[in-house]
Amino acid sequence: MSSIKDQIITKAKGLLITGEVAGVVGLRQTGEQIGPYVFTEPEQLDSLNLGDSAEPGDARYPLAKVLARVAQAHPADTFGIIVRGCDERALQVLAADGRINPLNLRRVRMIGFSCPEELAQKHECPKPWPDALVAGEQAKGVMPPVFGEEDPQAELAQWLAVFDRCVKCFGCRNICPVCQCKECTVEEEAFVQQRQLPIDPSFLMTRAVHMVDRCVYCGLCEEACPADIPLKQLYRLVSRLTGRRAGSGAITAKAC
Repeated sequence: MSSIKDQIITKAKGLLITGEVAGVVGLRQTGEQIGPYVFTEPEQLDSLNLGDSAEPGDARYPLAKVLARVAQAHPADTFGIIVRGCDERALQVLAADGRINPLNLRRVRMIGFSCPEELAQKHECPKPWPDALVAGEQAKGVMPPVFGEEDPQAELAQWLAVFDRCVKCFGCRNICPVCQCKECTVEEEAFVQQRQLPIDPSFLMTRAVHMVDRCVYCGLCEEACPADIPLKQLYRLVSRLTGRRAGSGAITAKAC
């Protein structure tokens, strides 16, 4: 029986051989290095990596953002992309985003596989598999934690000490698969005070507000954060403060 990786490679090679796509966006492994790559020849896919290095999912990358840039540079071409559940959701958010050249999903061929259950547990993912599932079986999702009756405003006040840990490295923003603004609000003095530590709480709060109905809860921001700030928890809290269900815009009812 072929592995999930073999099934993905077979599907991707088929798209390239038939000419259905001009390239396939995925991760390539060269030695110990794993990074994004646009595969344009079938034999190149032999170096495909699904985002796993020492453990499942520890070499993931925001491929949706990569595809958006490639597609904008080649608007007449159709591209394939290797997707997990969160990657598929990120593509849907980018396609719906009318502010910056929304992605045309009609020119995207998704090649999906499911994250293992341990990775879904780690990131509290309710839908660790994409609808465009090509390889593997649907892993069991994890419902986000249900908050108690505590006042969200009081809960927010407890975050002040957490905010002080932030070193404002922009890792959370840079790794986010749905952040593609050319001019970022958190870099504007009028909105967020610049060049100071500890940071002004408005930095993380501004980002959290921006993520309402956009966050796909992939967990990449938390993995990139050197201060171990539980950012997904903050985004869910701000969603409650704004009267929205966390992930309502990015995780469909089918996912929950």
